[in-house]
Amino acid sequence: MTLDTSLCRTLGIDHPVVQAPIGSASTPELAAAVAEAGGFGTLAVSWRSPDETRTAVEATRRLTDGRFGVNVVLDPETGVAPAEDLIDAALDAGVETVSLSFGDPAPHVDRLQAAGATVLVTVGSAAEASAAVEAGADVVVAQGWEAGGHVQSEVATMALVPRVVDAVPEAVPVVAAGGIADGRGLAAVLALGGDGAWLGTRFVATEQSGAHERYKRAIVAADEGETVYGEPFPKGWPGQPHRTLDSETTREWEQAGRPPLADRPREDDVVAHTEEGEPVERYADLPPLSGMEGDVDTLPQYAGQSVGLTDDVPAAGAVVERVVEAAETALVRAGRQRDAGPHESP
Repeated sequence: MTLDTSLCRTLGIDHPVVQAPIGSASTPELAAAVAEAGGFGTLAVSWRSPDETRTAVEATRRLTDGRFGVNVVLDPETGVAPAEDLIDAALDAGVETVSLSFGDPAPHVDRLQAAGATVLVTVGSAAEASAAVEAGADVVVAQGWEAGGHVQSEVATMALVPRVVDAVPEAVPVVAAGGIADGRGLAAVLALGGDGAWLGTRFVATEQSGAHERYKRAIVAADEGETVYGEPFPKGWPGQPHRTLDSETTREWEQAGRPPLADRPREDDVVAHTEEGEPVERYADLPPLSGMEGDVDTLPQYAGQSVGLTDDVPAAGAVVERVVEAAETALVRAGRQRDAGPHESP
């Protein structure tokens, strides 16, 4: 069986598996490894400067001839540089695919497509999906509530995906994000009418991600009930809900009644330092990254409810292979069960 969907044809990939941007933990090595395995790799660039964006794109291209792109967050409350500058930098570096999230894509789609780029837009509702298509999106990413990191929806993936599929033209591929970490999740997405899966937490816990080793181990050790949704880490991106692993910081925040930042104790404490020696304060939105020192476990360990399905730290290419193989197996099994009937053995 070959999982050849409209997403594969639109993005020029072999398998309908997309590596989510995963913020500052995204690296050229990760995006390239996913691309080399036939999936689609993504660089998050909103926490990079325009020059750093060009450098990251060039580094990824040196590592792979496969397909990859960049993600730009449109919310002006976050990021290192204006979205327009990051988009310009990505296009200057020759990027052919750009995903947009957390904002209105309409002002950017025409410019991207005029430059020959394919545009993905992340949405959290059927109405947002319709608006994205109206703005010209080539691909729609339906992100469910159970996703890790910053969350755009209040609807669970299982309920959201078919609503989005029904809301957009058949020619527009729909990618499902949130709660997907293995091939069974991909098979479920295809059964719901989607065209591919967007995996974040699973790719954080891989050899090539930029996450701190303690962060990776924490994901492996956690189960599906050990994430927290809300705004425990608003410094750097105020007002945007997110999902992280349960931690000392989230427990203190919850025990205090989930107060706003101004009412939290020890708000200005420095809890860690980056590899470059820059201080990282408590409640900052920066996750634990490789090379950081200090109490990194108190930082936001962004992760979705799929953590219970993430039990090792393999190479990213192996994740793509596993997901595809398991999805094919799940679809074959489902077909046999359907043919056998609801009360017969397959």
